[in-house]
Amino acid sequence: MKQSRFDEIIDRRNSGCYKYDALKMLFGKSELIPLWVADMDFSVSDEIISALSNRIKHPVFGYNLHLNDFYEAIISWQQRRFDWAVRKDWIIAVPGLVPALSLAVLSLTEQGDGVLIQTPVYRPFYDAVIDHKRKLITSPLVNSNGVYNIDWQDFEEKLKKAKLFIFCSPHNPVCRVWTQDELTKIGNLCAKYKVPIFSDEIHADIVYPGYRHIPLASLKDFSNICITGVSPSKSFNIAGLATAVVIVSNAEIRNKFNELNTKLHLYMGNTFGIRALIAAYNESEGWLEELLCYLNKSRIYITEFVHNELSKVILSPIEGTFLAWLDFRNWDLPDAELQEIMINKAGLALEPGTEFGKDGEGFMRLNFGCPQSILKLALKRLQILAKEYE
Repeated sequence: MKQSRFDEIIDRRNSGCYKYDALKMLFGKSELIPLWVADMDFSVSDEIISALSNRIKHPVFGYNLHLNDFYEAIISWQQRRFDWAVRKDWIIAVPGLVPALSLAVLSLTEQGDGVLIQTPVYRPFYDAVIDHKRKLITSPLVNSNGVYNIDWQDFEEKLKKAKLFIFCSPHNPVCRVWTQDELTKIGNLCAKYKVPIFSDEIHADIVYPGYRHIPLASLKDFSNICITGVSPSKSFNIAGLATAVVIVSNAEIRNKFNELNTKLHLYMGNTFGIRALIAAYNESEGWLEELLCYLNKSRIYITEFVHNELSKVILSPIEGTFLAWLDFRNWDLPDAELQEIMINKAGLALEPGTEFGKDGEGFMRLNFGCPQSILKLALKRLQILAKEYE
């Protein structure tokens, strides 16, 4: 069988790599299989490497200006992939979507205002609210045997108390790719109660057959209430280049956001991130399609493995992202003990479900953005562990 480029095992240790080099600090051991933080173990596209190599030949790395090719790459990508017509003046450069979350909270709300999130969800959603002394409002997603849906009655009641809604689409960690009907209902409710939406769509490009990512702001009149965060960092594995944008069509919201972004001098960008974004969106679509095929095979393998070999573990359907959300509650272990046996018995570093809030207790998130040989080894270790607890 022909090997895929994504089968290559790349040694990332001692490269200042958070995923590997922080293992000892965070998990107490360095010799673990790291399937936790959400970056992939794959080499970037040849086109990105070439673009960065060409840029490094120019010997000056001063302050940046985003030229038209930066904006055109983003506009073209959104049009081609998602049929969303974006204008240049809607685009604001930011160093990442996590800083953008705080910018949205700070520019659109005041201390004490309510900010709504749907849990379990990516930890920085909580932090952006709590760290800036806003009132955290949570609307838990409803879990039915691993399938997550929105509790519409609860969502609407909570929305009445909110000044901002932070939305995750596709969802991290429960892997949902929201349907057009769901997105329309969210948009209509937020419009009804005049609540702006920060829509984190960083995983938009990682969606599997049978599902389709739809930018919330591309539907009806919802662009008028949306700040949409996008980046090539997840899909093209360039998170370390600190490059993202928000897309905001509403001039009032955009001006508030951009004023703070400018005051904090967060707009200038990373020299190499700018070139990487352009090369990703303009030249690396073929690489992405190969990646999606590879990840889809891994997704199918995980799904079948959990079903056949881990009888008491429930896997949420993986509609999008390169993450798997595993429910270990049937093992009847406290979270600290679950983490301890993963580290010390299985030699695995998974992301504890508690990182995603109280609704993540008893769960763990597994990042399968790695060579399939590594994934299979990790799952085999889980299978051995399960014999003791199932």
